Amino acid sequence: MALPRLFNSDYSSLPSFLDKFFEGNLMDWNSRNFAGTDSTLPAVNVVENKDEFQIDVAAPGMDKKDFKLNYDNGRLTISSEKKDEKEEKEGKVVTRREFSYQSFQRSFTVPENVINAEKISANYDNGILHVILPKREEVKPKPAREIKIS
Repeated sequence: MALPRLFNSDYSSLPSFLDKFFEGNLMDWNSRNFAGTDSTLPAVNVVENKDEFQIDVAAPGMDKKDFKLNYDNGRLTISSEKKDEKEEKEGKVVTRREFSYQSFQRSFTVPENVINAEKISANYDNGILHVILPKREEVKPKPAREIKIS
């Protein structure tokens, strides 16, 4: 007696595709500079208006001194390294020490002909690092003007 096949050759990859999808291995988002739910890579929002780009980095529990921003040849790099050491002492002998390190680095390619690199600024407020990338005057949208017909 022959056992019937549940999947013919056209659909044989469907179960493995679904398995990979639900396991989260279909796309490795963390290696592509995106934040996952179980990573220490902070989530980022990028907003553009007529005058500037704003990059918001969600990094609660950190201080502004924990961040380092670099701009070099069209690449903006935001990085952080936070070192937290807790120590309990009993007399003068250390009986327990706990180390905690957290670091990340995010890089963004910035069009040099659009951004005024000399005026890039940043501030940290309520757990969010705000990086402002002002646009050059020549790329900002100009208001419509009426042309007089002679």
